[in-house]
Amino acid sequence: MKYISTRGSAPSLDFEGVLLAGLATDGGLYVPETWPSFSKDDFRALRGLGYAETAYRVTKPFVGNSISEDVYQQILTDSYATFDHSSVTPLIQLDSDLWALELFHGPTLAFKDVALQLLGRLFDHVLSRRGQKIAIVGATSGDTGSAAIEACRDRDNIAICILHPKGRTSEAQRRQMTTVHSPNVQNIAIEGDFDACQDIVKELFADGEFRESVNLSAVNSINWARVMAQIVYYVYAAVRLGAPDREIAFSIPTGNFGNVFAAYAAHRMGLPIKHLVIGSNSNDILTRFFESDDMSIKGVQPTLSPSMDIQVSSNFERLLFELYHRDGDAVAAAMKQFRSEGKLSVGEDRLNLARANFSAARFSDEETLAEIREVHEKTGYVMDPHTAIGSLAGKKFSNTGVAMIIAATAHPAKFKEAILKATEKAPKIPHRLAKVYEKEERFKVLPSDASAVKTEVYKLVESLQ
Repeated sequence: MKYISTRGSAPSLDFEGVLLAGLATDGGLYVPETWPSFSKDDFRALRGLGYAETAYRVTKPFVGNSISEDVYQQILTDSYATFDHSSVTPLIQLDSDLWALELFHGPTLAFKDVALQLLGRLFDHVLSRRGQKIAIVGATSGDTGSAAIEACRDRDNIAICILHPKGRTSEAQRRQMTTVHSPNVQNIAIEGDFDACQDIVKELFADGEFRESVNLSAVNSINWARVMAQIVYYVYAAVRLGAPDREIAFSIPTGNFGNVFAAYAAHRMGLPIKHLVIGSNSNDILTRFFESDDMSIKGVQPTLSPSMDIQVSSNFERLLFELYHRDGDAVAAAMKQFRSEGKLSVGEDRLNLARANFSAARFSDEETLAEIREVHEKTGYVMDPHTAIGSLAGKKFSNTGVAMIIAATAHPAKFKEAILKATEKAPKIPHRLAKVYEKEERFKVLPSDASAVKTEVYKLVESLQ
């Protein structure tokens, strides 16, 4: 399997190259040169398999011969042994055709663990074999940072620096990052929003001298391996509910577009997904695009669902690449226009092509709280604010007889204030989360300035020599 950049001018890479590179040298994102194709019989053959074996069969075409079969199977087994549920990503029935796909049973209680527990081990294996070290710099709107730190902490070949927007994550999300005192971990609170953090990361990757000097890599969903790992749970859930002999729909609370793009990738591989629904909060650039071809950047508004407080969805470029019929030059021009003018329109034909697979809806904090309350009163089930937005969006676009699966992306205890406000009951705090409230926090506060972050990354890398 070879990988190509969405902007067309970076060299193609194999899986190991894409894993270590993260962002392409032309500023684009890597995607498979061709999509693997699974037949209905291939999907039927996954019935009854455990999560790790399903992951092996679904992702092996993307990994190719980069890692031996035995080693890769062991890496997958070890990755998902860290989860608290035997199914790894269990399905919970909420109504006759409505299901919650719980993605939060990993070490940091968020869906990012599903990919990052694998990614950390893949890095470790490849770097050890090559005798190399890397520096990871990532931006987080809430959950990616803690999952990445948990996956990479105390690893000899990795230095990891995570940027989060100061005061714009929940306390639990922040503490899961800042209470890890491993010597290879650095946390930085940026005086700005998530988009400012993400822009710094992209600027660091665009600096060829810096990138080469620290051997820079990425754990954000700009890294293809992240998206690859997330494809698995869509296949796993769909097969358990009868696919490919039954149509399935997914509703996904969406900020940076990586999670929903993984579902789209499963569809491109042959999984019969009837509908992909995007749930947005007040930061609704994605909903505006699918409703009216209006991709214009506005100010980020803090909400009860902070992981979705994003205006520039990096992974949307991967979908643009498909909408522009894989014309890298056209995507590069479109992204240049988007960055210079703060807006982008793709035209009626491409918009209709996108709408063939996707729908989107936005919901306010008040609607989010009302959904948490209503679902709890009717079923006893407690949703975090992000999942509640997915639930609202899924119900809006549900079809009778088609199973609608909501991506439950975080444990409700990570957002205890919102849950208490909605239900008048505090959620039970799992042991994994309770312990972070007992530890000292360590992080630095920096302005929204790439040069200041570079200085801190250099210090971290040098301290580990």
